[in-house]
Amino acid sequence: MFSRAKLFETELAFLIGVQVIRVKPDHSGVVTDGVKHSMNPFCEIAVEEAVKLKEKKFIKEVVAVSCGPTQVTETIRTALAMGCDRGIHVEVSGKDYEAMGPLQISKIFAALAKKEEASLVILGKQAIDDDCNQTGQMTAALLDWPQGTFASEVTIDGEKVKVVREIDGGLETIKISMPAVLTADLRLNTPRYATLPNIMKAKKKKIANMKPADLGVDMVSRVEVLRVDEPPTRLAGVKVETVDDLVAKLKANGTI
Repeated sequence: MFSRAKLFETELAFLIGVQVIRVKPDHSGVVTDGVKHSMNPFCEIAVEEAVKLKEKKFIKEVVAVSCGPTQVTETIRTALAMGCDRGIHVEVSGKDYEAMGPLQISKIFAALAKKEEASLVILGKQAIDDDCNQTGQMTAALLDWPQGTFASEVTIDGEKVKVVREIDGGLETIKISMPAVLTADLRLNTPRYATLPNIMKAKKKKIANMKPADLGVDMVSRVEVLRVDEPPTRLAGVKVETVDDLVAKLKANGTI
């Protein structure tokens, strides 16, 4: 998201709602045909924070952005129903979509942040399909902007942003200057549910459509997926009655 007059909520990085994951016959990836796309939970938190900042009058506009095929407009509409003002769909399909990774998405977000003259870019800290946790950091690097990752609390004070970050040792508080990139952690807020009236209003909000080439972004991937396989079938467990039985079983299996 952008904040200046705009807050740019990027990366509605959608997850794929699949009940049974199937690997493609050629082992090039997983089957996604006909599945519903929904927003990554961390990106929902990012959207909520952006809308809250607008409600507090810190920003004037919230723009939701997602990259992918036509189906991602459903995700953008959800963000609009939550309170975003407009959306941008960067259309990526075919081989480019299959090969798209954090670097390509970061290039798109960085180009859009410049185009929209954003002051804040807020993303979910990571996707929950590949768990990459790279897009926010890469976007900040490409823009040469400060970054506040894993945010559990965000406070804007003039042109400064105070960010409480969740780190391995507890909490870390930093203050950075805008423009900046933030990534939302789990405890930043609780996203609101989109109400029916707002869902209906979202249908009238504008979603601009563009392609990476319109932003001068090269979508060539430097990463090649060699093969995707289903995990091995999990073997049935064995119940033992005593600790001695457990130790004997582990020794028999060569575990200890």
